[in-house]
Amino acid sequence: MIPSFAVDRTEVVLHQLTELRRNGRLAADVPVYVDSPMALATLQIYREAFADGSAQLRPGIVAQGPSALDPQPFTLIRSLQESLGLQHAHGPAVIVSASGMATGGRVVHHLARMLPDARNTVVVVGYAAAGTRARDLVDGSRALKMYGTYVPVRAEVVNVPAFSAHADAAEIVEWLRPAPPPSAVYLVHGEPEGSEALRDRIDRELGWTAVVPRSGERVLVR
Repeated sequence: MIPSFAVDRTEVVLHQLTELRRNGRLAADVPVYVDSPMALATLQIYREAFADGSAQLRPGIVAQGPSALDPQPFTLIRSLQESLGLQHAHGPAVIVSASGMATGGRVVHHLARMLPDARNTVVVVGYAAAGTRARDLVDGSRALKMYGTYVPVRAEVVNVPAFSAHADAAEIVEWLRPAPPPSAVYLVHGEPEGSEALRDRIDRELGWTAVVPRSGERVLVR
């Protein structure tokens, strides 16, 4: 079970599954299900980019063609009935479903079914924010609240933070560096400890005023 964001993250995950299939590490007879309407719509955009020869595709990906996102056997789950029907599937399988933080979407009913079984594995791909089910899993919670009850966590949980699409502090500073110095930089997306560290780094390396605003604080932007 792979909780995955529908836009961009699912496509990266599928590409990696394709590589595992080609390397023989993911058996050819293990089906891969993609269960997210938004992810399927996004996947179609990527496929159209291949078909149109988009210049935005990386050369290494272009060389692989559309199969770069198609780890056969590959099954698109569109309807809710098809999604619910996966609980009756037999044998090993990979399910990629949104949302990535496991706060909503179809992934929740998959987790409610799979977490109590020690034979299953949940792979958390990318950053999991505090207060989300994905973070609770990464932190070792032994039960998650779903649908008004607590579901025991007996499945293996694997954390793969390298899938995160967010820039790290060094990348953010280098992205800011060529810009004209602003009157202030407000850091509004991130956990307190990381935001404060980035604020100090912007002040130290760029000499800019950086601010981590308080909850509810208002700023007039001119």
